[in-house]
Amino acid sequence: MNEYETKVYEQLQLWQREMTKRPSLVNRISKKAQNKVNQLIPEKVHLLLTESIKNMVKATLVGSNLTTKKRQQTFTLFERDELLKERLSAFRKTAVIEGAGTGAGGILLGFADFPLLLTIKMKFLFEAASIYGFNTNDYEERLFILHVFQLAFSSDEKKKETMQLIDQWEERKQELIDMDWREFQQEYRDYIDLVKMLQLIPGFGAVVGAYANYNLLDQLGETAMNAYRLRLLKTNPQGL
Repeated sequence: MNEYETKVYEQLQLWQREMTKRPSLVNRISKKAQNKVNQLIPEKVHLLLTESIKNMVKATLVGSNLTTKKRQQTFTLFERDELLKERLSAFRKTAVIEGAGTGAGGILLGFADFPLLLTIKMKFLFEAASIYGFNTNDYEERLFILHVFQLAFSSDEKKKETMQLIDQWEERKQELIDMDWREFQQEYRDYIDLVKMLQLIPGFGAVVGAYANYNLLDQLGETAMNAYRLRLLKTNPQGL
Protein backbone atom coordinates (compact mmCIF):
# COMPACT_ATOMS: atom_id res chain seq x y z
CA MET A 1 0.00 0.00 0.00
CA ASN A 2 1.11 3.54 -0.70
CA GLU A 3 0.75 6.41 1.77
CA TYR A 4 -2.77 7.35 0.61
CA GLU A 5 -4.03 3.77 0.74
CA THR A 6 -2.60 3.32 4.24
CA LYS A 7 -4.45 6.46 5.35
CA VAL A 8 -7.67 5.15 3.78
CA TYR A 9 -7.22 1.79 5.51
CA GLU A 10 -7.02 3.55 8.88
CA GLN A 11 -10.15 5.57 8.03
CA LEU A 12 -11.97 2.37 7.09
CA GLN A 13 -11.20 0.79 10.44
CA LEU A 14 -12.79 3.76 12.23
CA TRP A 15 -15.77 3.65 9.86
CA GLN A 16 -16.32 -0.08 10.42
CA ARG A 17 -16.26 0.41 14.18
CA GLU A 18 -18.85 3.16 13.81
CA MET A 19 -21.08 0.92 11.67
CA THR A 20 -20.89 -2.02 14.08
CA LYS A 21 -21.19 -0.18 17.40
CA ARG A 22 -23.93 -1.12 19.86
CA PRO A 23 -27.20 0.70 19.11
CA SER A 24 -27.72 3.78 21.26
CA LEU A 25 -30.51 3.90 23.85
CA VAL A 26 -32.40 6.45 21.74
CA ASN A 27 -32.09 4.26 18.66
CA ARG A 28 -33.29 1.16 20.54
CA ILE A 29 -36.31 3.00 21.96
CA SER A 30 -37.10 4.50 18.54
CA LYS A 31 -36.82 1.12 16.84
CA LYS A 32 -39.14 -0.49 19.38
CA ALA A 33 -41.70 2.26 18.81
CA GLN A 34 -41.45 1.84 15.03
CA ASN A 35 -41.86 -1.93 15.37
CA LYS A 36 -45.04 -1.44 17.41
CA VAL A 37 -46.42 0.92 14.79
CA ASN A 38 -45.57 -1.57 12.05
CA GLN A 39 -47.39 -4.31 13.97
CA LEU A 40 -50.55 -2.19 13.85
CA ILE A 41 -50.39 -1.88 10.07
CA PRO A 42 -52.54 -4.54 8.33
CA GLU A 43 -50.66 -7.34 6.60
CA LYS A 44 -52.22 -6.40 3.25
CA VAL A 45 -50.68 -2.93 3.53
CA HIS A 46 -47.25 -4.41 4.33
CA LEU A 47 -47.51 -6.68 1.29
CA LEU A 48 -48.57 -3.79 -0.93
CA LEU A 49 -45.73 -1.55 0.29
CA THR A 50 -43.18 -4.34 -0.11
CA GLU A 51 -44.27 -5.17 -3.65
CA SER A 52 -44.42 -1.49 -4.63
CA ILE A 53 -40.91 -0.74 -3.33
CA LYS A 54 -39.56 -3.95 -4.86
CA ASN A 55 -40.93 -3.10 -8.31
CA MET A 56 -39.86 0.53 -8.03
CA VAL A 57 -36.30 -0.38 -7.04
CA LYS A 58 -35.96 -3.09 -9.70
CA ALA A 59 -37.17 -0.69 -12.41
CA THR A 60 -34.67 1.90 -11.17
CA LEU A 61 -31.87 -0.68 -11.20
CA VAL A 62 -32.54 -1.53 -14.85
CA GLY A 63 -32.71 2.11 -15.90
CA SER A 64 -29.61 3.09 -13.94
CA ASN A 65 -27.60 0.23 -15.39
CA LEU A 66 -28.50 1.21 -18.95
CA THR A 67 -27.51 4.85 -18.46
CA THR A 68 -24.33 4.36 -16.42
CA LYS A 69 -21.06 4.92 -18.24
CA LYS A 70 -18.83 1.87 -17.93
CA ARG A 71 -15.27 2.86 -17.00
CA GLN A 72 -12.51 0.46 -18.03
CA GLN A 73 -9.55 2.74 -17.30
CA THR A 74 -7.04 1.97 -14.57
CA PHE A 75 -7.19 4.54 -11.80
CA THR A 76 -5.41 4.84 -8.48
CA LEU A 77 -7.57 4.75 -5.37
CA PHE A 78 -6.99 8.49 -4.91
CA GLU A 79 -8.23 9.19 -8.45
CA ARG A 80 -11.31 7.02 -7.92
CA ASP A 81 -12.12 8.81 -4.66
CA GLU A 82 -11.77 12.24 -6.26
CA LEU A 83 -13.96 11.25 -9.19
CA LEU A 84 -16.63 9.95 -6.83
CA LYS A 85 -16.57 13.24 -4.89
CA GLU A 86 -17.16 15.12 -8.16
CA ARG A 87 -20.10 12.92 -9.09
CA LEU A 88 -21.51 13.11 -5.55
CA SER A 89 -21.46 16.92 -5.74
CA ALA A 90 -23.49 16.81 -8.97
CA PHE A 91 -26.02 14.29 -7.63
CA ARG A 92 -26.33 16.21 -4.38
CA LYS A 93 -27.25 19.39 -6.26
CA THR A 94 -29.89 17.48 -8.21
CA ALA A 95 -31.31 16.02 -4.98
CA VAL A 96 -31.43 19.45 -3.32
CA ILE A 97 -33.31 20.98 -6.26
CA GLU A 98 -35.70 18.02 -6.33
CA GLY A 99 -36.26 18.15 -2.56
CA ALA A 100 -36.92 21.89 -2.54
CA GLY A 101 -39.29 21.65 -5.49
CA THR A 102 -41.39 18.80 -4.19
CA GLY A 103 -41.29 20.13 -0.63
CA ALA A 104 -42.62 23.51 -1.73
CA GLY A 105 -45.63 21.81 -3.30
CA GLY A 106 -46.94 20.32 -0.07
CA ILE A 107 -48.62 16.94 0.18
CA LEU A 108 -49.17 16.06 -3.49
CA LEU A 109 -45.66 16.86 -4.70
CA GLY A 110 -44.22 15.61 -1.41
CA PHE A 111 -45.41 12.11 -2.21
CA ALA A 112 -43.72 12.37 -5.62
CA ASP A 113 -40.41 12.99 -3.84
CA PHE A 114 -40.09 9.37 -2.72
CA PRO A 115 -39.64 7.70 -6.14
CA LEU A 116 -37.66 10.67 -7.51
CA LEU A 117 -35.14 10.66 -4.67
CA LEU A 118 -34.91 6.87 -4.79
CA THR A 119 -33.99 7.10 -8.49
CA ILE A 120 -31.29 9.70 -7.79
CA LYS A 121 -29.80 7.54 -5.02
CA MET A 122 -29.74 4.36 -7.11
CA LYS A 123 -28.27 6.15 -10.12
CA PHE A 124 -25.50 7.52 -7.89
CA LEU A 125 -24.72 4.03 -6.57
CA PHE A 126 -24.37 2.68 -10.11
CA GLU A 127 -21.97 5.53 -10.87
CA ALA A 128 -20.01 4.67 -7.73
CA ALA A 129 -19.74 1.00 -8.71
CA SER A 130 -18.47 1.97 -12.17
CA ILE A 131 -15.94 4.45 -10.77
CA TYR A 132 -14.44 1.76 -8.54
CA GLY A 133 -14.23 -0.67 -11.45
CA PHE A 134 -17.15 -3.04 -10.78
CA ASN A 135 -19.37 -4.28 -13.60
CA THR A 136 -23.01 -3.48 -12.86
CA ASN A 137 -24.14 -5.90 -15.56
CA ASP A 138 -23.35 -8.65 -13.04
CA TYR A 139 -26.26 -9.63 -10.82
CA GLU A 140 -24.03 -9.87 -7.74
CA GLU A 141 -22.95 -6.25 -8.23
CA ARG A 142 -26.54 -5.07 -8.27
CA LEU A 143 -27.12 -7.02 -5.06
CA PHE A 144 -24.07 -5.33 -3.55
CA ILE A 145 -25.53 -1.93 -4.50
CA LEU A 146 -28.75 -2.78 -2.65
CA HIS A 147 -26.79 -3.76 0.46
CA VAL A 148 -24.79 -0.51 0.32
CA PHE A 149 -28.12 1.31 0.15
CA GLN A 150 -29.38 -0.67 3.14
CA LEU A 151 -26.19 0.07 5.08
CA ALA A 152 -26.74 3.79 4.55
CA PHE A 153 -30.43 3.86 5.47
CA SER A 154 -31.30 1.48 8.26
CA SER A 155 -31.31 1.10 12.03
CA ASP A 156 -28.09 0.65 14.01
CA GLU A 157 -28.82 -3.04 14.46
CA LYS A 158 -29.33 -3.60 10.74
CA LYS A 159 -26.24 -1.50 9.91
CA LYS A 160 -24.15 -3.84 12.06
CA GLU A 161 -25.51 -6.93 10.30
CA THR A 162 -25.11 -5.40 6.82
CA MET A 163 -21.59 -4.16 7.57
CA GLN A 164 -20.50 -7.68 8.43
CA LEU A 165 -21.93 -8.95 5.14
CA ILE A 166 -20.17 -6.26 3.09
CA ASP A 167 -16.88 -6.90 4.91
CA GLN A 168 -17.14 -10.60 4.00
CA TRP A 169 -18.70 -10.06 0.57
CA GLU A 170 -16.39 -12.25 -1.51
CA GLU A 171 -16.89 -15.18 0.87
CA ARG A 172 -20.63 -14.77 1.37
CA LYS A 173 -22.03 -13.42 -1.89
CA GLN A 174 -22.80 -16.92 -3.18
CA GLU A 175 -25.26 -17.38 -0.30
CA LEU A 176 -27.41 -14.54 -1.58
CA ILE A 177 -30.24 -15.05 -4.04
CA ASP A 178 -32.35 -11.93 -3.54
CA MET A 179 -33.05 -9.18 -1.03
CA ASP A 180 -35.45 -9.51 1.85
CA TRP A 181 -37.69 -6.89 0.26
CA ARG A 182 -40.04 -6.52 3.22
CA GLU A 183 -37.14 -5.77 5.52
CA PHE A 184 -35.56 -3.51 2.87
CA GLN A 185 -38.64 -1.29 2.51
CA GLN A 186 -39.43 -1.26 6.22
CA GLU A 187 -35.91 -0.23 7.28
CA TYR A 188 -35.77 2.51 4.64
CA ARG A 189 -39.27 3.78 5.39
CA ASP A 190 -38.65 3.83 9.16
CA TYR A 191 -35.36 5.64 8.63
CA ILE A 192 -36.76 8.56 6.62
CA ASP A 193 -40.39 8.74 7.84
CA LEU A 194 -40.03 11.77 10.13
CA VAL A 195 -38.12 13.87 7.63
CA LYS A 196 -40.52 13.11 4.80
CA MET A 197 -43.54 13.87 6.98
CA LEU A 198 -42.11 17.33 7.71
CA GLN A 199 -41.46 17.80 4.00
CA LEU A 200 -45.21 17.57 3.32
CA ILE A 201 -45.81 20.91 5.07
CA PRO A 202 -46.24 23.60 2.35
CA GLY A 203 -43.52 26.29 2.36
CA PHE A 204 -41.63 24.85 5.32
CA GLY A 205 -41.37 21.61 3.38
CA ALA A 206 -39.14 23.24 0.75
CA VAL A 207 -36.46 24.01 3.33
CA VAL A 208 -36.76 20.59 4.95
CA GLY A 209 -36.74 18.82 1.57
CA ALA A 210 -33.60 20.56 0.32
CA TYR A 211 -31.73 20.09 3.61
CA ALA A 212 -32.84 16.47 4.05
CA ASN A 213 -31.94 15.44 0.50
CA TYR A 214 -28.52 17.09 0.79
CA ASN A 215 -27.75 15.12 3.94
CA LEU A 216 -29.22 11.86 2.65
CA LEU A 217 -27.00 12.05 -0.46
CA ASP A 218 -24.01 12.96 1.69
CA GLN A 219 -24.62 9.93 3.87
CA LEU A 220 -25.04 7.67 0.87
CA GLY A 221 -21.85 9.07 -0.69
CA GLU A 222 -19.77 8.35 2.40
CA THR A 223 -21.22 4.85 2.72
CA ALA A 224 -20.66 3.99 -0.95
CA MET A 225 -17.11 5.35 -1.01
CA ASN A 226 -16.10 3.36 2.07
CA ALA A 227 -17.87 0.17 0.98
CA TYR A 228 -16.07 0.15 -2.38
CA ARG A 229 -12.76 1.22 -0.85
CA LEU A 230 -13.06 -1.73 1.53
CA ARG A 231 -13.69 -4.18 -1.32
CA LEU A 232 -10.75 -2.91 -3.37
CA LEU A 233 -8.28 -2.96 -0.48
CA LYS A 234 -9.39 -6.44 0.59
CA THR A 235 -9.48 -8.08 -2.84
CA ASN A 236 -6.91 -6.23 -4.95
CA PRO A 237 -4.56 -4.12 -2.81
CA GLN A 238 -1.74 -4.20 -5.36
CA GLY A 239 -3.82 -3.55 -8.49
CA LEU A 240 -5.33 -0.16 -7.74
